[in-house]
Amino acid sequence: MFRCLAVLISLFCLASCALVGSSAEPPGEYVLYYQAETQKPYEEVLDELKSAIAENNFRITAHSRVGKVIRERGDKDFPDFDTIQFCNLTHARTMLLIAPEAIKYMPCNVVMYQRNGKTIVRTHLLPTDSDNPELNRFFEEMNEKLKAIVDFAVEE
Repeated sequence: MFRCLAVLISLFCLASCALVGSSAEPPGEYVLYYQAETQKPYEEVLDELKSAIAENNFRITAHSRVGKVIRERGDKDFPDFDTIQFCNLTHARTMLLIAPEAIKYMPCNVVMYQRNGKTIVRTHLLPTDSDNPELNRFFEEMNEKLKAIVDFAVEE
């Protein structure tokens, strides 16, 4: 039961990440994504992604291997889909002291999947256009870290 719920939640996360700029976004919310792709094998990119997360002093808090679980349940040709959530408590503390309402942006999230022979890695970026200049500066720094993580994973 728990495993089924985890798969459903992961699929929901993947689906919501695929809705960039569509009318399915909540009113008043703008979501900006950073994406990169590579020809490298999926498992190699996944390993590099985990390494990049750790090297940037984040801890993985959840990893859902959605595609693998669907294949294990009988759909042998289902492609790979993974979601990885991660956090750094020092960064989280800083952010929450600046703006407690920013909790809605935690944890950081990266998705991976294959399409047309390429491995795609994608993360949502944090908004830098609030009325809080200190939060905007903090999110700009975090966005650079998120981009670096994605870039490291796909680097050939």
